[in-house]
Amino acid sequence: MKKYYYIILPLLLALASCKKFLEEKSDSSIALAETLADQQSLLDHYQVLNQADGNAAEISSTDFYLTDTDFLSRLENERNMYTWQRTNIFLPEINEWGNNYRAVYRANSVIENLGKIQRNTANTSQWDNVSGQAHYYRAKNILKTLFVWAPAYDAASAAQDLGVPLRTGSDFNVPSVRASVEEGYSQVISDLKVSIRQLPPVAVHVMRPSRAAAFGLLARTLVTMRRYSEAYLYADSSLQLKSSLMDFNTLNAAATLPIPQFNVEVLHDSYFTGVPLSNVRAKTDPQLFTQYELNDLRRTVFFNDNKNGTYGFKGSYEGFTTFFAGVAVDEVLLIRAECLARLNRLPEALADLNKLLRNRYKRNTFIDRNSSNQDAVIDMVLNERRKELLMRGLRWADVKRLNKEGAGISLTRTVNGKTYVLVPNSSGFVLPIPESVIEISGMQQNP
Repeated sequence: MKKYYYIILPLLLALASCKKFLEEKSDSSIALAETLADQQSLLDHYQVLNQADGNAAEISSTDFYLTDTDFLSRLENERNMYTWQRTNIFLPEINEWGNNYRAVYRANSVIENLGKIQRNTANTSQWDNVSGQAHYYRAKNILKTLFVWAPAYDAASAAQDLGVPLRTGSDFNVPSVRASVEEGYSQVISDLKVSIRQLPPVAVHVMRPSRAAAFGLLARTLVTMRRYSEAYLYADSSLQLKSSLMDFNTLNAAATLPIPQFNVEVLHDSYFTGVPLSNVRAKTDPQLFTQYELNDLRRTVFFNDNKNGTYGFKGSYEGFTTFFAGVAVDEVLLIRAECLARLNRLPEALADLNKLLRNRYKRNTFIDRNSSNQDAVIDMVLNERRKELLMRGLRWADVKRLNKEGAGISLTRTVNGKTYVLVPNSSGFVLPIPESVIEISGMQQNP
């Protein structure tokens, strides 16, 4: 396989600037972290590891649209991303690529520091927990980077397809390789399997990862790879540890933000932000909204009626105007249902689907879904996945992998009378790497 070598300058991938990087590195938080408690503190940096999930996948998908007026009010890079342009879609200093590798750097630092701390009978539980968290965060951020800057996983070409750099150490003087897609997903799987072995079943708080979350994230990884038998096993393992669902009948749908943060479905909490995505500007795709039946409580729990024929999204699991990007029971349940359907275990798939929907419809109005046709059940599950998991940054990866299944999903947006289209399996589904990264590192740009 042809590999592309380059020297990754430390400051580009880790942080926004040299000064900021050096200030953080010299600030005892990383450079002087010696004890297990120090390592845990590094991983409890909520700003770096929980609230810096990127919004590129969501802006690039079509869960929402902007009016022409709102589109013109946005920054040039946001307008370019919204219309799938190939240049200037990321700011040069602070961008999603840098945030992802900043988190990877922190995880790598902890893993290396643990090599200097003896694991013994007195600290085994804490040592393993910290190690499991670090491997989880490294996997999570590599996976996010693959979703945005690599093509959909295809077993026939993954060994040749260009993926993303795999930084597994904190020494920035070590040359990096833009690994293949196969190598990237293998690294994610390997890290998550380590975290599954080491993490506790349930964390002290969902701001920290747990075994249930790691099982769920691995299920997400494998379903994206279309390895459905394995994805089923890990989704099932996650649900064996935690499977509680909110009953939407108990929520105040009239509230500005009906769904509480850290609710019973959350396995691991993280989120992304973005001005173009605010419910004041982002209007829900009308074709998507009409798919919710009248007795489906998600019509009012998820959406705010703007009183002008449009709707804004208010259903974030963050209980705020930010957007949930973590791992939750509803997603894992839908992964298991889809995998069961693809494995032709239709009664079990329908049981999972009906369990979710009974908690989403008005009491005593939901009629269980039923079918003996495999394709019909798969379509049912995918339709509910579309309606349940919107505005979580997942649709982009879903479209890419479903088009590999032959779904033929095109994305279309119209701005100022001009229509933009992404056709299935086109190179437009792989975003260009920020120009600042290309200029300094010399790595190969995506076409």
